[in-house]
Amino acid sequence: MKELLLFLSCVLCVSADGQHTDINIVGCSDFDGEVMYGLDGEEKWYADFNKHIGVYPQPPFVVNPFHYQEGTYEGAVTNVQVCQNALKIVREAMKDFPPKHIAPSAVMIYTRDEVEFGVQNILICHVTGFYPAPVNVSWTKNGQKVTEGSSINVPYINKDGSFKQTSRLDFTPQLGDMYSCTVEHVSLTEPLTKIYDVDSSGQSDPSVGPAAFCGVGLTVGLLGVAAGTFFLIKGNECS
Repeated sequence: MKELLLFLSCVLCVSADGQHTDINIVGCSDFDGEVMYGLDGEEKWYADFNKHIGVYPQPPFVVNPFHYQEGTYEGAVTNVQVCQNALKIVREAMKDFPPKHIAPSAVMIYTRDEVEFGVQNILICHVTGFYPAPVNVSWTKNGQKVTEGSSINVPYINKDGSFKQTSRLDFTPQLGDMYSCTVEHVSLTEPLTKIYDVDSSGQSDPSVGPAAFCGVGLTVGLLGVAAGTFFLIKGNECS
């Protein structure tokens, strides 16, 4: 969406166990739109206008899944239509104002879980600090473009008015593989690319880390005991 008009509603709700922040985002361009509901910084529901359904991006293991009332998707369609009508009016009223473009302040690539060769994992490419939304994220494996197993969430607004967005890629790490995520945005003169090298994932024998840590801890402890004994003896001699 080259131009995005946003109507933001942020309501602070107070419950018996504390405060929660509820947010509703409605955005649109001439040919696309976004409607999303979030709670405490997490997406709870968004409209997929390509599949004509509402999506709950919660993991399947959630004990008490969150649900909105029937007709939420239909309401989202109406909200986008209202947004597109308002967009025409705003364009006319602000035709002399240049669009505001802010490049992403950070692009990070990392794995969801600790890396184990041959064990399925998820690569995450997190982009934040950009305006307007959205960004386009593409993946490669060993220099070849990858689309299967990739997904991207809808843009989520930061407290400063910029946006963040996260793309994910299912992958099985193998020694020597190299992955990259490339970010494109209207503010960028050239794409930003971050590389994840499986060789530098930091994988080690599970027994090595704890053993080394315990060894160092034991050594430091013995040195402390020895030093304490030495000063105790010297103190007794002085007295």
